Amino acid sequence: MLGDLPPYILPDPWAVAHSLWHHSGSLFHHAGVTALEIVLGMVLGTLLGCGSALVLGYSRRARRWLLPALIASQAIPVFAIAPLLVLWLGYGMSSKIAMTMLVIYFPVTANFYDGLRHTQRGWLDLAQVMLPEQRRWAVLRHIAIPAALPALASGLRVAAAVAPIGAVLGEWVGSSAGLGYLMLHANSRMQVDLMFAALFVLAALAVGLYFLVDAGSKRLLPWHRPSPETETD
Repeated sequence: MLGDLPPYILPDPWAVAHSLWHHSGSLFHHAGVTALEIVLGMVLGTLLGCGSALVLGYSRRARRWLLPALIASQAIPVFAIAPLLVLWLGYGMSSKIAMTMLVIYFPVTANFYDGLRHTQRGWLDLAQVMLPEQRRWAVLRHIAIPAALPALASGLRVAAAVAPIGAVLGEWVGSSAGLGYLMLHANSRMQVDLMFAALFVLAALAVGLYFLVDAGSKRLLPWHRPSPETETD
């Protein structure tokens, strides 16, 4: 059934592979732009999300006001915010970075906050006994944050998988470079094979970023390993 579709609707794999080779220079250039937007958005969004989680975890007043706003923000379609970001920040890279930050902000904040919230009570009680003169920041730094890092790593894995969506959405709304721009350009010229080639490169970026974050998490958190019961061959 799918094989009967004309190539301007669904190109065959060989046409996509040929497009990957023939347009490799253009794909490499636009992929570099999108990758830079994703990485910068990931870094800034992670910093913002971690800061928000720390505030939520240790301020009752912040939880009362910020947590409902954070949850309500997820009901707003991300695509509806993209034109506003382009209007406010322009057609340059800033609006795409901001879009990526918005997409990853919730999974990073929610996972890190959940990790802080579920710090083992025994550890906190022990810290109060052994460090009676220390301020709350010492307990946070030496007990709560290290205990919450595995939860943060889970949030970063999710963020790595969805971050490309934010960058490409921003490029669709308004840009002069990037894989999203290349997709729109190819669509206007009915180069469907080039569109699929750009999608393939975007998916490869997402997979590569995910496994990079996963490898970094395992290296930085050597004490946190999945239990043998949860691992399968």
